Amino acid sequence: MRNICFYFQIHLPFLLKRYRFFEIGQDHYYYDDFQTEDRIRNVVEQSYLTANRTISEMIRSSNGKFRCAFTISGLTLEQLEHYAPEVIDSFKELAKTGSVEFLAEPYAHSLSSVFDAEEFERQVKMQADKIEALFGKRPTALFNAELIYSDEIGELVSKMGYKTMMIDEAKHIMGWKSPNYVYSHSYIPKLKLLVRNHKLSDDIAFRFSRMSLTAENYISWISGLPQEEKVINLGMGYEVLGITQPAHTGIFEFMKALPYHAMEQKMDFVLPSEITKKSESAGPLSVPHPMSWVGNDKDLTPWTGNDLQQEALNKLYAVGQRVRMCTDKPLLLDWLILQSTDHFRYMSHKDPHGTHYESAYEAFMNYMNVLADFLERVDAQYPTTIENEELNELLTTINHQEKEIENLENEVKRLKARKTKKEE
Repeated sequence: MRNICFYFQIHLPFLLKRYRFFEIGQDHYYYDDFQTEDRIRNVVEQSYLTANRTISEMIRSSNGKFRCAFTISGLTLEQLEHYAPEVIDSFKELAKTGSVEFLAEPYAHSLSSVFDAEEFERQVKMQADKIEALFGKRPTALFNAELIYSDEIGELVSKMGYKTMMIDEAKHIMGWKSPNYVYSHSYIPKLKLLVRNHKLSDDIAFRFSRMSLTAENYISWISGLPQEEKVINLGMGYEVLGITQPAHTGIFEFMKALPYHAMEQKMDFVLPSEITKKSESAGPLSVPHPMSWVGNDKDLTPWTGNDLQQEALNKLYAVGQRVRMCTDKPLLLDWLILQSTDHFRYMSHKDPHGTHYESAYEAFMNYMNVLADFLERVDAQYPTTIENEELNELLTTINHQEKEIENLENEVKRLKARKTKKEE
C-alpha cells in the first residue's frame, strides 16, 4: 500500500525595528511590535485558523485516516501564545485527534546546526519541551530549520536520540534515486531519512492555481508512480493554505477532497515516525556538505552566500558560549530572536525572500546596529578579555552546578515518591 506523508512548516520571525547607530548603548529593545502583530494577525486570519479547521474536517470526514505533521518553531509558538492564543487552542484540538504529529526543530528556527552544535542541541531540547508542554506529546522526528541537512548534522541528531529526520530532494545528492523511499544516514543506519518529493510538494505550494489542479488529478499522479515507490513525502509552508494560494483559488476545497480520492486508490496517510517504524531503508544517502530546501542549488547560499551574511553570522555565533553562561532572561530571548534564519535571508543579494528592507545592505546595517548593542550587553556580563582557559573553567563550574542541581531534584522526587508510597 502506498503511504502519503504530509507535513507543514510554521515559522514567523520577530521583525526588527529601524535601529539607528546612535541608539547603540541607549536602547536595548529591538523589535517592531506593531508590524510583528500585524503580520501575525494577517497570517492567522487568512491561513492558520481556516487551515486548522480544514485539517480537522479532513480528519473527521476520513474517520481519522487523514494524518499530517507540523513543525512549529518555539519563537512562533511564543508569538501565537501572545497575539493569537486561539491558534494554539486549535492546535491542541488537533493534537487530541491522535492524527497529528509535532516535529522537533531548533527553537529559533536558526542556523545553529551549521555554526554552533551545542546551541543546536540546546534549542532542539527547548522546542521539544515546549511542544510537550503545549500538546502533551514529545517529538520523536526532527525537521531542521529550512530542511538543512548533512552527514555531520545527522550525526548530531542521532546522538540526541532522534531516529527520523526530514530532508529535501536534491539532484546532486539523489542522482538517479527516487525520493519515494525511506533512506538512512550514510554511516548511522538507525537514523532514517524521509526525502521530500519536491515536484509533488511544489505543485501544491507554487503551481496549484496556475495548473487548475484537482484532488482527483493529483492523486492519479501519485497512483501512476512505479508500484515499488511506497512513500510520498509532501512538505510545504503552512501559509500555502490561504496566502501563497489564497482561498479563492480553491486550495481548501482541494485539500478537503484529497482523503476521499486517496482512500479510493487504497492509499494511506501516515505520520513521519510511523513510516520509519514500518519501512526498511532502501540504502544510505551521503551528504558531505549542508543542503537545504531553498532554490535550485539546495545549498546554504540564501543565508551565507555573501560577505554581509557571513560577517553577521560569524559575529553572532562567536559569543555563543558567553551567552549560554548568562542568566539575564531578556538577553537570552534576544539571543534566540537574533538567530532566526530570516534576518540573514533579508541580506541576500539574489533571494531576499519576505524582506521588508529596500536592499540587502540596509538589512545588514540595521541588523549589525542591533547586534552591536547586543554584543555590548554580553560583554558587560562576560568580557571578551576573558581568556579561553578562564572561560572554559567557568563553563565547567556551571555545568557541574547544573548537574548537581539536577541530581538533587531527582533525589527530592525519589524521596517524595517513597514517602507517598509509605503513606499509602
